[in-house]
Amino acid sequence: MIAIIPARGGSKRIPGKNIRPFLGKPIIAYTIENALKSGLFNEVIVSTDDQEIAETAIQYGASVPFTRSEKNSDDYATTADVLAEVLEEYTRIGHVLPATFCCLYPTSPLIHPEDLVNASKQLKITRADVLVSAVIYSFPIQRSFRLDESGLVRLLEPESMLKRSQDLKATFHDAGAFYFFNTEKFLLQKTVWSDNTAAYLLDELKVQDIDNETDWKLAELKFQLLNK
Repeated sequence: MIAIIPARGGSKRIPGKNIRPFLGKPIIAYTIENALKSGLFNEVIVSTDDQEIAETAIQYGASVPFTRSEKNSDDYATTADVLAEVLEEYTRIGHVLPATFCCLYPTSPLIHPEDLVNASKQLKITRADVLVSAVIYSFPIQRSFRLDESGLVRLLEPESMLKRSQDLKATFHDAGAFYFFNTEKFLLQKTVWSDNTAAYLLDELKVQDIDNETDWKLAELKFQLLNK
């Protein structure tokens, strides 16, 4: 099995995000090291258009066998586009594609190697096309609302406001940490979702979007709690 880490340069909200120091070392280093420690992968490949990211990735044990194409380096390229390109290039340079592969995001320092091992096992057990890392919504999404043009609340499910929290079904969302794929099915569909998608549930402490400085600080706090 191989792991693919998509790590484009040019982050706008947090400049240099993928290699910014996170509690002492580049944040991408944690993802690379956890992938290697899991023992699952024959190779951990970083897909990047940035020389500094490439050098950092190699320093921590990943490979960068080719540079990401220009068309997959802009703001409109999807994760699926990048993964498909890596698989195509991987075969072009003479490798045989594995039956399954993993996509790991570079800013997921809270994931532990055992999460990857257990998720890989779950993919096999469920025989899903895709297995997504997921986390429960901490507040019932059934009680969410929008604001109309005048700023007034408009409930999405008015009937749920009178129900007890424990009577509302749990809902989940993509944790943005990793995906495991059946390679053949991915190449047919070229999407990170399918009608045959399973979920590997993560503890809320292991999940943190990192889109701004507050997110970054929260991720550091969670990491310290998980690893104290």
